[in-house]
Amino acid sequence: MKLISMFISALALLASTQLLASDAGHTSEAMEHAGKAQAHGEMGHAKEALQHAKDSLAHAKAAGKEHAEAHKHMDEAVKHLEEAIKHAEMGHGEESAKHTSEAMKHIRESGH
Repeated sequence: MKLISMFISALALLASTQLLASDAGHTSEAMEHAGKAQAHGEMGHAKEALQHAKDSLAHAKAAGKEHAEAHKHMDEAVKHLEEAIKHAEMGHGEESAKHTSEAMKHIRESGH
């Protein structure tokens, strides 16, 4: 039964790793370590499971911070784009351009 459970865990890890192959950052590292922690835990290797779980947690926290920062920048970009539209509709081209420029800065800083 443990062999079947280990096989299923390995397949899940492989599938999640392939799905996240394009994201080589903290998200995929968090998934990889979580899968290893699960597999070691199911084999009764508490020490190894603990270390992989800690590694997964560190990467998950880092990924959350990266994505939060990206969302913050995109939220700012949306606000500036809405202002750019409003000013363009009023015929204020220069003010619209200023907001568009700020939006572009935030989009670049979002990293996504």
